Amino acid sequence: MEAERLIEAGRSALADSRGVPAVMAEAWQAQALARAVGGQLARSGPAELRTDARGLSEICALGSAVFDHPMVPAGSVRASQLTEVSDVPGALDALAQLLGEAGIALVGVACGTEEEGLYWQCIEAIDAVDESVDRIHGMVRRLAEMEREQEGDQERDGPYGVIRGPAGFVAGQP
Repeated sequence: MEAERLIEAGRSALADSRGVPAVMAEAWQAQALARAVGGQLARSGPAELRTDARGLSEICALGSAVFDHPMVPAGSVRASQLTEVSDVPGALDALAQLLGEAGIALVGVACGTEEEGLYWQCIEAIDAVDESVDRIHGMVRRLAEMEREQEGDQERDGPYGVIRGPAGFVAGQP
């Protein structure tokens, strides 16, 4: 399944989650999906993003490992359905939004619990989410810079590339 569809499914599930176990499970799902997207981009994404994508995958692996029991039923890990990331900038933007929403949900859980262990799990997961979002924003900036550079090269070269030939012929001189 395409990354943006999975991310949208994750956002919907997070919005519908009620209660601490459901929120924790959806936050875990978001981290797992970010890890899968990072892994996919590290393997077959733009070469300029592969190092950051690998780092994103590693950060998310640590973030999802924070939860003692993610309470995700076996076989229902959304990230396992990832087959492609067709729109890299769009998927990264959507992923940052999903992780941001998961972070906000985790803040709610942390503020509402009296259980110290759960509180610190949430704090560590929030830190991982923040680091993941920072990494994603860096990747989006790099993509935007690459696009601007390509547009700048095209403007200098003309819409059909560099036109070579005698200047007199272009100026109307024989």
